[in-house]
Amino acid sequence: MINLEKQSNRINTFNEEDKHAVNAVRMLSVDMIQKANSGHPGICLDAAPMAYVLWNYHMNVNPKNPTWINRDRFVLSAGHGSALLYSLLHLSGYDLPMDELKQFRQLGSKTPGHPEFGHTVGVDATTGPLGQGISMAVGMAMAEKHLSAVYNHEYNLINHYTYSMVGDGDLMEGISQEAINIAGKERLGKLIVLYDSNDVTLDGPLSNESVESAEMRFKAAGWNYQRVEDGENLEAIDRAIGNAKTNEKPSIIEVKTIIGFGSPQSGTNKVHGAALGEDNVAATRRQLGYNSKPFEIDSSVYESFKKLQDRGEQAEVKWAELYDNFKSNDNLAGQFTTETSPQINVSDKVIADSVGSSVATRVANSSIMQQISEENINFWGGAADLSSSNKTQLSDSGRFSDTNPENRNIWFGVREFGMGAALNGIALHGGTRVFGSTFFTFSDYMKSAIRSSALQGLPVTYVFTHDSISVGEDGPTHEPVEHLAALRSMPHVNVIRPADSNEVLSAWKYIAKQTSEPSVLVLSRQKLPVLNETLKGDVSKGAYVVSPATTNSADGILIATGSEVQLALAAKEMLKEKSYDISVVSMPSMDIFKKQSDAYKEAVLPFTVTRRISIEMESTFGWGEFVGLNGKSVGVDTFGASGDGSAVMKEFGFTPERVAQEFEKLWNK
Repeated sequence: MINLEKQSNRINTFNEEDKHAVNAVRMLSVDMIQKANSGHPGICLDAAPMAYVLWNYHMNVNPKNPTWINRDRFVLSAGHGSALLYSLLHLSGYDLPMDELKQFRQLGSKTPGHPEFGHTVGVDATTGPLGQGISMAVGMAMAEKHLSAVYNHEYNLINHYTYSMVGDGDLMEGISQEAINIAGKERLGKLIVLYDSNDVTLDGPLSNESVESAEMRFKAAGWNYQRVEDGENLEAIDRAIGNAKTNEKPSIIEVKTIIGFGSPQSGTNKVHGAALGEDNVAATRRQLGYNSKPFEIDSSVYESFKKLQDRGEQAEVKWAELYDNFKSNDNLAGQFTTETSPQINVSDKVIADSVGSSVATRVANSSIMQQISEENINFWGGAADLSSSNKTQLSDSGRFSDTNPENRNIWFGVREFGMGAALNGIALHGGTRVFGSTFFTFSDYMKSAIRSSALQGLPVTYVFTHDSISVGEDGPTHEPVEHLAALRSMPHVNVIRPADSNEVLSAWKYIAKQTSEPSVLVLSRQKLPVLNETLKGDVSKGAYVVSPATTNSADGILIATGSEVQLALAAKEMLKEKSYDISVVSMPSMDIFKKQSDAYKEAVLPFTVTRRISIEMESTFGWGEFVGLNGKSVGVDTFGASGDGSAVMKEFGFTPERVAQEFEKLWNK
């Protein structure tokens, strides 16, 4: 239920000072863009009224404590309008000085071309690729609903709104449809979206690209829809936001605007993505009746924004008193956290499967996740309609829903991209650790969201199963080949492919401590032996010697990941019979191994041992760094095939005999 104290559809009184402040927001944004000779003035000019009403009359935030966990969130999904956001942050009293606004889009400034979380104070999400902002806002609203259900028993601890501003481009991106369906399904009544409906895109009129009815689309997805006919009508915007705050459904407010309002090029795509030019800026000033010089703001404008500051400070003071009582009297206080990226606990009680058993790593992961779930109330997540195959359903909790938001299993539906972006929003909200899962080959659908996780430094965990051509019968459409290489190429992502249950557990011990990077777990469908050799293996090093050579100078090194580690060990035994002294290295994570010291890397892969073979049932791309010019990569540089998994593996040469033969070829060079 929506139960904020200040819920009403009241109509505030607006005066000439408010209109002057709106124009100050407009012109400050335009002046930033003009000085940089780069940016998007159109949205800054037409959306300033709705942004002003929202910020100054509705949002509960405290600029003196920008990370207060119970603040309202604001996501500028139309991130190209960043100048508008920076103007609002500066005028609202955030630590964003005018000198930073004057350096808009310049190297090293706090005002980059698109908003960046963690870089600019007050920015709640990194937005740029259209559609991801509204999708992250959905995740934030999910987190708010979940945490309030978990903790708000005696104390109304988590209770706030998530706002987002979108444009036509956001709503044309396919991910937006995934996101609005998730929001409608879960009845996220604390999510309110302002739609800057100006009927113009970068290339020209929206009518050239879309005939869609936003009203019909959002109502069909279970949203509350309102329309404001005049984007300059502050009272109508205020009334619509007030109405939305009393609704049990997520709300979309379509505000009809004129792009570039007040400029000579208003209503056209010419004002979308380029500085207006000095003459047009001057003409816009005259049209708006705004007489202040560039970057000069009247004291009355700052005074107007005091409403936001005073309201936010008072709200946080009340919340702090509530929080103190909660910490003293609530039995859940020890598990509640205000951290954006909290660690999770993986105690010594969490165990892997026994050595000698045969267990698919997706199944081993399921067992370990259940044990982690029992120890961590703030650990939750879901799947893109594949939890039964990914084995990621948390058995100690039910499905997160409107009626049971305290539950910890999220059913995202077949919406991989929407899931990935929502996971980012959940992580950005703070207070929990979240995971998502699907088949590895479908990671392509969500790669941009994973990239967004990395850009924002979010410790989202992605669980991808059915990891190689061993999938077999489903054929090449479901057999990942290039996916490991693609994700490994992405900065600040830890891609981990465990060899067995022991390495899965070790991987989770590493993941649990990560607070600034996403992790990707790549797991097998087929059963794998739980190896004695991996019992002391340390995934936190990225690679380790799983079976050393008998002398200090090995004849060669076999490097493998995942299911191929057992193959490498078998090949070593074959080569041992021919008197070759081989070291076998398990490399569950290239990314983590690259972070280790040169001394450690040398200990695992001695420079003097040049006969090296990598073994992995995916693309060989990237392995040259580890096998060198004298080495060989046994991999898959084409697409897979349909058939029994073991037959497919044999067809592609993943046998101990093949590996042994390849080594002998290197030896005889």
